[in-house]
This record gives sequence, structure tokens and C-alpha cells, in this order.
Amino acid sequence: MISQLKIDFNSWSDVYRRPFGAVQAGKTVFFSLRVESEQAPRVWLVIQKDGHPFDDLEMWADGDSFFSIRFETDGQSGLYFYHFKVDVQDPQGNERTVYYGRAEDDYGGRGTASENAGWIRQYQLTTYAHEDPAPDWYRHGVAYHIFVDRFCNGNRFHRIEHPKRNSFIYATEADTPYYIRDNKGDIVRWDYYGGNLKGIIEKLHYLKKLGVTILYLSPVFEANSNHKYNTADFTRIDPMFGDLKTFLKLVRTAGRLGMHLILDGVFNHVGADSIYFNQYRHYGPGGAANDKNSPYYPWFSFHHYPDSYDSWWGIGDLPAINKESESYRRFIFDSENSIVSKWTGTGIGGWRLDVADELSDEFIRGVREAVDRTAGQGGDKVVIGEVWEDASNKLAYRKRRHYLEGGMLHGVMNYPFRQLILEFLQQKISAQEVVRASMTLKSNYPPEAFAANFNNIGTHDTERVLTVLQGEKKKLRIAVWMLMTLPGVPCVYYGDEAGLTGGKDPDNRKFFPWSRIDQDIESFFHEAIQERRTNPCLQSGDYRPFFAEKLLGYFRVLSQDHFTVIVFNPTSEVQSFTADLIDDETGNHQLAQLALRTFHDRVVLQPLDFLITTVTDE
Repeated sequence: MISQLKIDFNSWSDVYRRPFGAVQAGKTVFFSLRVESEQAPRVWLVIQKDGHPFDDLEMWADGDSFFSIRFETDGQSGLYFYHFKVDVQDPQGNERTVYYGRAEDDYGGRGTASENAGWIRQYQLTTYAHEDPAPDWYRHGVAYHIFVDRFCNGNRFHRIEHPKRNSFIYATEADTPYYIRDNKGDIVRWDYYGGNLKGIIEKLHYLKKLGVTILYLSPVFEANSNHKYNTADFTRIDPMFGDLKTFLKLVRTAGRLGMHLILDGVFNHVGADSIYFNQYRHYGPGGAANDKNSPYYPWFSFHHYPDSYDSWWGIGDLPAINKESESYRRFIFDSENSIVSKWTGTGIGGWRLDVADELSDEFIRGVREAVDRTAGQGGDKVVIGEVWEDASNKLAYRKRRHYLEGGMLHGVMNYPFRQLILEFLQQKISAQEVVRASMTLKSNYPPEAFAANFNNIGTHDTERVLTVLQGEKKKLRIAVWMLMTLPGVPCVYYGDEAGLTGGKDPDNRKFFPWSRIDQDIESFFHEAIQERRTNPCLQSGDYRPFFAEKLLGYFRVLSQDHFTVIVFNPTSEVQSFTADLIDDETGNHQLAQLALRTFHDRVVLQPLDFLITTVTDE
């Protein structure tokens, strides 16, 4: 039956759907489906608002073999899911129904037909409340992720101030990180190198020379661990890192050099050893674990007082906060003297929210409103979230998340791009798959959110990129250039530019090798960062990816007369292509026009190499 029908649809082509991608709530979307059949078919758009029943909307005949419909989205942001239904008679006069939905790889673009209604995969249409752009300094910047204890000790003779009780300090800064655990696997003695805020101040000129404009710091508030994700006191800089005076000096000095600070907001849980929980009574007799009359007691959910309680991923050292607690919300964001207001008021550039999926949309909105309120009219602060998947359709704890639809997060950490970069370089996925996956993300995300995603090729939660790439510097060079040329804001994990290696935590958290920087690696980081900083196409240009057999490329387009094209060869063999071999999976003609303007002859790329070219007639 299907062989007698030809059905065409491409969610990325303006022939079949326009406008492209996510749209503002209340706007109209135009759908077309091409159906070639000897019998006159009837065609429906089958669409549902997330959480509601499907509606079958009959499409009208629109020229040769096309069926079309104008669909008006409602005024509320959210997701729609849709596919198509075609009813047609076979040669024997029997009524048959064919469905058309997303392809088996679950990406957008061209789809697949089936007579099995249970097989069908839905296309996604995202609607957002309003445009919500991140500030220019963020969108046009280059970020650097500093794990404070592991970056630099700025004290004379590297003296370590206020060392923690029951901890150990490494004999040399070149030592390999190591945890001391008990028979349950819990860390019983934390390890330190002694990096601090003075050290960051000392190295600001190094970062300036590298091309960095944004400093994203791992948590800086008091805690008994080296990573500080088990906060002990939100009001206080950890004494090992410095004090408020030193922090303010860092903000001012960085600002004079054109740098903004982003702080890590860990608001989902605190430390068992904290002023709020106080399991070990290091903060006196109070705290939720010692006193049911404590003002902090309502913040926690006890199953059996005081030794059984909700915690993050079942880790007893990280009691989970009841984020519905009104007193906790007032403490964190819903008051003039809240934690978010206090630290935003110091002049930082914004926040990265840890485990954003575990904070409700209402909580995130409250944080954002506090940031905007503190920034005042014309504020230029940013709020991004830690999300590991496609954040446009994320389900967390059986709830659909709406944090990218306006008024909450500007963007999220772009781990999907990291996966695409590394798997492409390892040749685990093809260039065509990278195009399909990245175009799906582009079409799912509101445009401003897509541009504000925080891109990385490594973080404190992943293996070092050089280790993942098995020490191959040529592959690392390509990964860095992809990081700096893809849409979103690139973020360098401290030490990657120096050639640090490392497997999983804690091996990925070594001290910065200041006396052993790999000059080759540092040079191509610097070169790629400078291109990003000086090329407006890479900062703001529309992303139009393509492939030519094993080669991956993309245009970053400011206009038809001003664009940059980048092409990568991930293989160990010479590869070549001509303009007519380029495919972008959309079926539109714009890419072909750009390709013909750029590639006049056969292009040859050496193994593990790339080309970058900017065309401008302005």
C-alpha cells in the first residue's frame, strides 16, 4: 500500500513548514504535506497541545499534490506534538490509512510513513511566551570554567589559609587527586590543593591574553568539601578561598579587564555539615537535625528524625531542600535581602543553577525575577541552568519543564553539542547524523535560548577532553574549533588549554599545571578563541549545517553577503568535495547558493584538518 503512495514532508523546509522552528505563542504556523496518489486522498494534520487530546484537522488541496493548513497556536507557551494522516483507497476500493511522522532516528526533518498508528513518532513544535535574549556581553563572550581549589593559590609561598578539619593537603600541586573513602564508599577525608580567589586575581591577565571574557566559578560559599556543592553557609565566602573583601576585589578587577563573573547557585540541597542542617554540631546546638523548632527544620523532609531524610540521589551528605518552603524561598530569592539579591548586588554577571531539573519552574522564575529586580532597569544579568539533555522537551519527575519559554533560564549547559563533537571526532556518528541532531536542537529551542546555550567539551563532571580523544592533539584542535564556531557561548574547562588529562572524578580535577603548560595546545586554543572574539558571524550568525560524505560543515550567516563557513575532516584520510555534493537535509535552495559562492573548485582537506573562510561584500 505505501509503495503506491509518495508522501513528502520536511519540518526544516519552508516548502512544508513555516516559519522555521519554535514560534511565539499565538502565532500561526503553515503546514504542507505532499501526497502523490492515483486516488484522491483526504489528509489531516493530527496535533495536540502537550497533555491534551489530539485534534484531527483536515488539510485542503493546495496545488499539484500538496495539502495545506494554517494552524494558530494558542496564547500559552508550551509544546505541540503532531503527525499526519492520509486516507486513500487502494485499487480494490478498500479504504486505507497511512500515517507520517518523524524518522526512526527521532530527529526532525524528513520523516517516515507507516500504516501502524502505534509506531508513529511525533514531530515537536515549541511555542515560547516572548523573546528573552541574554545580554550581549554573554552571547558575544568566551567563558572559562574555574574549579577554584584547583586553579591557583595566590598567597605568598602558596600558604593555605584556614585548612579544614580532618582533611589533607597534597604535598605538591602535581599530585594526582585521590579520595579517602570508608567501607560504604563515602568520602571521609576531603583533599585540597589550596586554590583561592587571590589566585584567580593573580591570573586574570593570563585569562585576558587567552581571550576569556566570562569567568564561571565553581561554588565559592563555605562548605567542608573541595567542590563546595554541599553548602554550609550561603552568606559567606569559604575561608580557604578568601573573604568578601577579596571576592569584591575579584569582581572589580575582572570588570576592569572586561570580564563578568557567573556564580554557581546550588539551591537544591545543602551539606549535612552546614548551619542549616548541622548534623555534626559544628555550628553549635541548632540546625534542623538537632532542633525541630529550628527555623531551618521546615526546609527538610525527614522520614525518621533525625537520621532518615530526603537527600540528593540518596547521598546522606547532601540533604535535599523542600523548595516549596516559603521561608526557604524568602531566604534564597523572595526578599530584598535574599541570597540571590545579595550576591547579584555585588556586581556579578549572573548565575548558573545547579541541577536545574530538580528546581521547579516557579522556583527558577523566582530566582530570575530576583536577578532582574536587583539588576534594575536595563539590567544585563544572565541565568543559565544545568541540563544534560534537550531542555526544550525535558520531563523531570513526571513534569514537563518550561524553563526556556521566557522569563526563567536564558539558556542551558549544552551537553548534547559536546556529545556530538566528541562522537563525530571518534567517528561513532556520521556527519549526516551531526547535521540531523543539531538541526533538531535548533528547531526545538526558542531562537534566543539556542543562541545562549553554554557550550562545552568538558566540565568537572566529565572526563577531560584530551583523555576522551586518547591524547590526539589534532582531534583536540578540531574539537576546540568546533566549540568556538558552533552557535551558543563557548566555555573552556580550566586546564584543557594547558593539556591536562584525566578520567572520571576526581582525576578530571587536577591542579592547573602552571609550570608545564603544553604550548602547542595553548596556541590553538588562543587562535580559535581570537577568531571567535573577532568574527561577528561566529557570535551572531545563523547556523546552517551541512555534510559532504564524511565531512561536516556549517555556515554562520549574518546575511547573504556576510557569512563564515567551516568544514571539518574527522578522518585519517584525505577527503574532498565540490559544492554540488553538499546536503543540509532541508531541501531548501539557500544553502546551495551559499555553497556556489564559496566553493568554486574541488576542495581538498587533509586528514584531521579543517578550513574556515569568511565571505563579505559589505
